[in-house]
Amino acid sequence: MKLIVDLKDRQYPIWIERKALYHIDEIINTHRKIAIIHDDAIPSKWIEIVKEQCENCVIFSFPEGENSKCFEQYQYLLQQCIDHHLSRKDAIVAIGGGVTGDLAGFVASTYMRGIDFYNIPTTILSQVDSSVGGKVAIDMGSYKNIVGSFYQPKGVLIDPDVLSTLSIRQQHNGLVEALKMGLILDENLVCEFEKEQLDIEAIITRSIDLKRQVVQEDEKENSLRKILNFGHTIGHAIEGAYGLDTYYHGECVAMGMLFFIEDKELKNRVLKIYDKLSLPAVPDYDVDTLMEFISHDKKGTQNVISVISVAKAGSYSIEEMNYEQIRLKLLRGAYEESNRK
Repeated sequence: MKLIVDLKDRQYPIWIERKALYHIDEIINTHRKIAIIHDDAIPSKWIEIVKEQCENCVIFSFPEGENSKCFEQYQYLLQQCIDHHLSRKDAIVAIGGGVTGDLAGFVASTYMRGIDFYNIPTTILSQVDSSVGGKVAIDMGSYKNIVGSFYQPKGVLIDPDVLSTLSIRQQHNGLVEALKMGLILDENLVCEFEKEQLDIEAIITRSIDLKRQVVQEDEKENSLRKILNFGHTIGHAIEGAYGLDTYYHGECVAMGMLFFIEDKELKNRVLKIYDKLSLPAVPDYDVDTLMEFISHDKKGTQNVISVISVAKAGSYSIEEMNYEQIRLKLLRGAYEESNRK
């Protein structure tokens, strides 16, 4: 399946197909120097498949994990681009998850004021969400994505077969972002999670199509795209407070969504899905610590931050909350209005 992200001044394809990794020329012009960027945990066979299809290929790797989304690795990768004489006509290809896409995309957006960038996501989280939309960034300390830009890829290639090497925890972590899309935009997608057997390919396709539609309407998060932050305000705070490596990103988003699901029946329904995905419970957090992270949230303006609430599956509301209102949410806890008080 081929989807098109159609923006005001450009468009790019999303190719979703099993074995697509063996046909990257469907999207990528390989007759130039290609810099593949990946973390050191990506199975080498995926890298080799791409490398063999490129006429002139260099490979840069970095340590796995959120901690690599930092200035040190960003500078290292820029230096590699310089040392290997990448020109403005060459391209960077990210092969990996959200960390790789964010880091490699930020390098591409700033090297020589921007060179072509392609994303080959290899995790469910990146296939259902982060690979599309052009948000690229690095962290600073424990503050996620605080330094970054909007820089759209030239193309995205999604091959569900590469998910075969993921752990169950990583698969479930990524599925949370698809569930998020269903909760705010499409109840039928939520229903997919309640089936006895998950149809991963259908979930990926529907989720990324919804993301595509939102990005087309609001590329730079001036209005509608804010809804994609559902669960992220408190989720990012938990992720940062616990060192960016205790919980995975999707697990923290799952925790964050619970604070803003307003209907008891829906919250209990979502908690059953969480059990099915073996997601961790919300930890015994310190309110002041989480508020410190929330106060630095890039979505905030002065003492107000836009939060997304869901009262009915497939719908949402956007509300400007001050920090005291968010503090009250934290004090009440994630399991308010559920059977798990």
